[in-house]
Amino acid sequence: MTRYPSEIYTYIGDLTRFHDPILKEMEDRARETNFPIIGPVVGPWLYQLARMINAKRIFEMGSGYGYSTWFFAKALDDNGGGEVVHTVWDEKLSEEAKVWLEKAGMLRCLDFQVSESTLALESAEPGIDLIFMDIDKEGYRMALDTIERRLRPGGLLLIDNTLIGDRVVKEDDQREDVVSVREMNKYLGESPRWDYLINPLRDGLGIALFKG
Repeated sequence: MTRYPSEIYTYIGDLTRFHDPILKEMEDRARETNFPIIGPVVGPWLYQLARMINAKRIFEMGSGYGYSTWFFAKALDDNGGGEVVHTVWDEKLSEEAKVWLEKAGMLRCLDFQVSESTLALESAEPGIDLIFMDIDKEGYRMALDTIERRLRPGGLLLIDNTLIGDRVVKEDDQREDVVSVREMNKYLGESPRWDYLINPLRDGLGIALFKG
């Protein structure tokens, strides 16, 4: 995996139009507490991809304190409306996300659910336009069965941490999280139901088109 100098990521981030002060505060929070977020280089990809398919229904599996949610909510606003389902197991994170996203003026298109994300997705109506998966990596492969029942044909599955550094290519690494991500990547790459690419920015953003 190419390791670009930090200046490259700064350059890429500066080219985007996403310079909301709320985002900056959320990024500062992540840096100060070492909380993993997708960051300002990958976030705009979420927005752009949601815009490209004119998404109206977006389901986040693992939403943290709402950083990725901001980009999806912005996309829905520019798409003319819709709903983002924010799911996280920790009630405190859910409440924190509400605070951030209320400050950003985005609550009107959000549904907050405190739940294990795959179980929450099981309860959702089929026909979702876009699903973003950022749950415990051990659950990545198993979650695909539920995702295939809920995502519409032509919808997108976006996946964070598809490379886990460079651990996915180290076949002697048999830790549960690595095996799960490796098996998921293999399935999505080989299944006739999916077209799959990995963008190697940050820790790998998986982009999977569901053919049904």
